[in-house]
Amino acid sequence: MKPIILTIVLTSIALAQPPATKSGAPKARPRPASTGRLSAANPALLKAKAPDVFKAGFTTTKGDFVIEVHRDWAPNGADRFYNMVKSGFFTEVYFFRVVPKFMVQFGISGTPKVAAAWEKANIQDDPQKESNKRGNVTFAQAGRPNTRASQLFINFADNTFLDKQNFPPFGTVISGMDVVDQIYSGYGEMSVMGGRGPDPGRIESEGNAYLVKNFPKLDKINTAKILPADAPAK
Repeated sequence: MKPIILTIVLTSIALAQPPATKSGAPKARPRPASTGRLSAANPALLKAKAPDVFKAGFTTTKGDFVIEVHRDWAPNGADRFYNMVKSGFFTEVYFFRVVPKFMVQFGISGTPKVAAAWEKANIQDDPQKESNKRGNVTFAQAGRPNTRASQLFINFADNTFLDKQNFPPFGTVISGMDVVDQIYSGYGEMSVMGGRGPDPGRIESEGNAYLVKNFPKLDKINTAKILPADAPAK
């Protein structure tokens, strides 16, 4: 399996375990996910350079939030996120791993065919410049160099222990963190981590149908888009 996010261990890759008081570090599953759109199904073509600073607005089943990205924090991560948003990758993508006081992970496409297209779409690592503080957004990876692909997580708390595990944030939530805090967490940790939550591998192979049937209370992203440069935070 492939990258799952730091936000997790994903069905596939394992990262160093967090302190005993935390859940396992987000892992990225060896097999990334995509959305069902044609452009998102061709990650090799998604190579645009992101603006130095930009905002992305997310509409979800819990409400809206805005992420502000700073390319100088993590250039490769910022470019990947920018292209994912512009391609429509996040449409109908679920928050599949939600661990209170730790993080919320997402980024596995609900369309298996598209997910398969991202299997080897990894990006190069970025230097660790910013810390995994509350609200900061980071790509998950598989515990090996250069394995970031499509899974990400938003930190619920100051998870500074992740800073030494190669998890460089590329942006931060500047509006709607109260919405992020409300994302459904009742299923807890992923099944591959000993919890009752979804199995990332099954999301990749069975798509959103698996989540709808077995985890009906999960929240999801309805749409995501790049906002105008002068758009207000909200």
